Amino acid sequence: MFSASQAVLFDFDGPICDVFRGLPAPAIAEELASLLSALAPILSPLARLTDDPMEVHRLSQEGGTAVLAAVEAALTAAEIRAVKVAGVPVAGAVSALHAARDSGRHVAIVSNNSAECVREYLSLHGLVGAVDEVVGRPKLRPELMKPSPHPLLTAASAFGVAPSRTVLVGDSISDIEAAYAAGARSIGFANKAPKQTSLVNAGADVVVLEMQELADSLRLASRSS
Repeated sequence: MFSASQAVLFDFDGPICDVFRGLPAPAIAEELASLLSALAPILSPLARLTDDPMEVHRLSQEGGTAVLAAVEAALTAAEIRAVKVAGVPVAGAVSALHAARDSGRHVAIVSNNSAECVREYLSLHGLVGAVDEVVGRPKLRPELMKPSPHPLLTAASAFGVAPSRTVLVGDSISDIEAAYAAGARSIGFANKAPKQTSLVNAGADVVVLEMQELADSLRLASRSS
């Protein structure tokens, strides 16, 4: 798969960083739900049903552009706070990023998190030079977040390569669905045991248990080419 690829796209939360390790997602979801409840009370019951900040963000779109903008800004600010206390990158992630870059392939982060928080984390951990492109959450367009293929198509276009010559590394079903919709290949990262089955069932071309496996495979592909 790597031998046939010109670009390696990495999801951020999971393969690279445990974004909410230090600032738990349910606390951020509650914060956003309180904001949404104040701005659009009719959405309060639904907002209180989830502990996923991204779902509160998606829901806020039903309140209109001004409400969506306020919730999105609060989510971005919370993500930036979160990555500052998220700790070191996922084991093997740094090696995988450098191996992809060293292999001569384009490297991008494609994430439903904000580009601002991704860049903040890369800067904090000296990884800015390992990534060519950051495609974060589309501004005020939650419907274009993965599983939409939009982030992957944006990255492929930025590199001037066909989506079929890209491979996405992701840890969620939405990543695999986005890759399929874009015509890209996909590698599922099963960082938790139950994900191995769910990623296979979602259609991942390959599933790995460790990010270091990707680094080793990229180096092997480079020697073989």
